[in-house]
Amino acid sequence: MFWSLAALPLVVSGQTRVVQPKNKYKVQDDIRLGREAATKVEQQFPILSDREAELYITRVGERLVAAIPPEFQQPAFRYSFKLVNASDINAFALPGGPMYVNRGMIEAAKNEGEMAGVMAHEISHVALRHATAQQTKVSNPLNQILGIGAILGGAVLGGQSGAELGQVFAQGYFLRYSREYETQADILGAQIMARAGYDPRDLANVFQTIARQGSGSSPEWLSSHPDPGNRYQNINREAALLQVSPNPYKITRDFAVVKERLRSMRPAPTMAQIEKGSYGSGGYGNGGGSGRPQNSTSAGRYSSSVPYPSTRVRAYTGGNWIRLNVPDNWQQFAGTEQVTFAPEGGFGDQGITHGAIIGVVRGSGNLDQASQAYVDQVVQGNTYLRQRGRFARTTVGGRQGYTTQLSGRSPITGRNEIVTVYTAGLSGGDLLYVAGVTPENDSAEYADAFRTLVSSIRLND
Repeated sequence: MFWSLAALPLVVSGQTRVVQPKNKYKVQDDIRLGREAATKVEQQFPILSDREAELYITRVGERLVAAIPPEFQQPAFRYSFKLVNASDINAFALPGGPMYVNRGMIEAAKNEGEMAGVMAHEISHVALRHATAQQTKVSNPLNQILGIGAILGGAVLGGQSGAELGQVFAQGYFLRYSREYETQADILGAQIMARAGYDPRDLANVFQTIARQGSGSSPEWLSSHPDPGNRYQNINREAALLQVSPNPYKITRDFAVVKERLRSMRPAPTMAQIEKGSYGSGGYGNGGGSGRPQNSTSAGRYSSSVPYPSTRVRAYTGGNWIRLNVPDNWQQFAGTEQVTFAPEGGFGDQGITHGAIIGVVRGSGNLDQASQAYVDQVVQGNTYLRQRGRFARTTVGGRQGYTTQLSGRSPITGRNEIVTVYTAGLSGGDLLYVAGVTPENDSAEYADAFRTLVSSIRLND
């Protein structure tokens, strides 16, 4: 046994004693592994760029880190906290301190304590150096831990998306001991919560939520995560041994504000969608960064020879509120939230490589903020893109608007892609967007078509 976890013996101030697992690796190995894995995570998962929400989870995270018992503090570790734009109720942490909290975790939490409990559990994995301790136990090469499946196998709740993303786990050596480490992280996480002013019972309540989402009673996801019902009981048992504040952090103002802010955004994809590449992993237009895949172009076939926009145009009318002209050799694909126009060979099952997308997203009434928020969503949903520069003023539909460009190497064409974004405000505070998409070496031929389209817009909102 590498650590002891008993019901009552070996207690300090009434709490269960947690013993650091045996570890043959140096602290710097944890830091290196975490840094390398964080690079992979941020390439494969949509990181939510919302400064207010990120600052909030960082404040909660720092409060929890400060409450780690002294014997488990590692001064060299650098804890950081980011949001993943995924709907699953989950979070995961990497060796050395990087932590990722799913947006769905905050949206589903009843109070700050539930969110903080999940974070405390993941902080415990880091503080106890479970990543390198498990490698010590199985005597496998250290670098094998860097698989994304292994990372997600250590996520706090497992679940169906954990199963889908954790195939490396399910096929490998992690299964033999992760139950031990999950239980240990639950216990230390409860202790950290109490020290930080939270009620550990809020962590226990999270497992009731996830158990209700299971397909049957007492699910044993991945056969490596303890049953949520048992975890609920174990954490409550530990909470009874701890000194819990009579007035713990529960519904805080910051929690309420950030939760409402996230819920006002377009729905996030599931981890399963992210893993399958059905969300923002292909060409621009596969959801347009809006958080919902648009599959209306999926019948198309990409071609290396795509015709230039015709100088002849045809009129398009959307309901009774918008009218515009598009090249008459572009096909039309109407979705529930946007309409896409693209030439033959420029669209397929991963979105468009040539053409334009017009749609409306919920706005704040502030054109500057809403425009930047839309561009941020595009980048989150199409991770190969980056914004080239600031917005410039322009005219869209006879009213003030903004324009900017995004660029990046398209995973479909292998060429650098340019996305020219135009935005304008609508009555009621919503945001109209137009996004023109083209490979950079064709941009001169498409620029006139995009300008003609934008200048032809007539709005009746």
